[in-house]
Amino acid sequence: MNSIPVVVLAGFLGSGKTTVLNHLLGNRGGTRIGVVVNDFGSIEVDAMSVAGQVGDSMVSLGGGCLCCAVDGSELDAYLEKLADPVHRIDVIVIEASGLAEPQEMVRMLVANENPAVRYGGMVQIVDAAEFDATRARHPETDRHLAVADLVVLNKTDRIDAAEHRRIEGALAGLCAPGIPVVGADHGRIDPELLFDRRPWTETRGQLSFEDLLSQADDHAEDHAQHAHAAYASTEFVSEQALGPRRFIEFLDRRPAGLYRIKGSVHFGVPGHEERYEVHAVGRFLRFTPHPWGRGEPRLTQLVLIGSGTDGPALLRELAACREPEPWHGTPESMWGVLRYVDRPAETAPESGLDPDTDPDTDPDPEAHADTEDF
Repeated sequence: MNSIPVVVLAGFLGSGKTTVLNHLLGNRGGTRIGVVVNDFGSIEVDAMSVAGQVGDSMVSLGGGCLCCAVDGSELDAYLEKLADPVHRIDVIVIEASGLAEPQEMVRMLVANENPAVRYGGMVQIVDAAEFDATRARHPETDRHLAVADLVVLNKTDRIDAAEHRRIEGALAGLCAPGIPVVGADHGRIDPELLFDRRPWTETRGQLSFEDLLSQADDHAEDHAQHAHAAYASTEFVSEQALGPRRFIEFLDRRPAGLYRIKGSVHFGVPGHEERYEVHAVGRFLRFTPHPWGRGEPRLTQLVLIGSGTDGPALLRELAACREPEPWHGTPESMWGVLRYVDRPAETAPESGLDPDTDPDTDPDPEAHADTEDF
């Protein structure tokens, strides 16, 4: 069973989290998004706003809707309900309260023992127009930015180019090294930066009213205005196995403008011949092994999405990750990859990893969370 990624949208009050979420919902294509609104207020304004956009993807949760305001103690229960196969959810997005501690939410998700869900990265929304004022009112802003996997600098239409550069420079000093910063106005970011959108042909037999409206907008709107127009996509395919150490080194040094990597990798190492699905959002990374289908060719197939990236240079670097054939890698060469695999109990006996030193077997969730950034 494939696990469902859980993406956290964090940011202080007024940063534009709900606007970003509504944009994702309105441009989700065939993807079914489960939404959890972590609103601690007595009046669930955010939940009501989102509920108006979800349309036919709403899921009944004991008389409530898919957009449920919850506190931390309820989160596991709602994730379990949303992950029920009957709902056919593809991705779960949590809109964290503006008063929430993102690191605590990440800790909860990483420590979650439900195999049907997995942590999919934390996105911090920043109000460009109120950047300095927010830091003055909320000194914890710097701590929140330090644990982000991707930063969305929202409301860039309200600042000039010089201010934009200044804030990006400040963010570079506050975030972990290499954390990408995506500029946006009115919360418009490409959903492909966070999750896959299913093609229309894979959706339910009849298009919903929302789908038809979305298609009409796509035809009417100038392509240059689309969210994805600001990003470049590079595709890499290799019949030769990639060296795990070389590939991890490539990921370690990839440019900050490379926001998303998705696809699957063939390492071909004895004991690890599976297809390793790779999912990276910003600096968050996760590998998920899957068996090859009968007759399925052993290939590495990757899609890299970014802004200002050099596609040919990326392809050259990936080509340099190939191992000459025949490739006889050792299990030890997979150690770097296995740090980011959600199945330590299965991999440790095969690889000979020491449970006392393998980061994925550390019982401390905070220590485990630290291994997500690389």
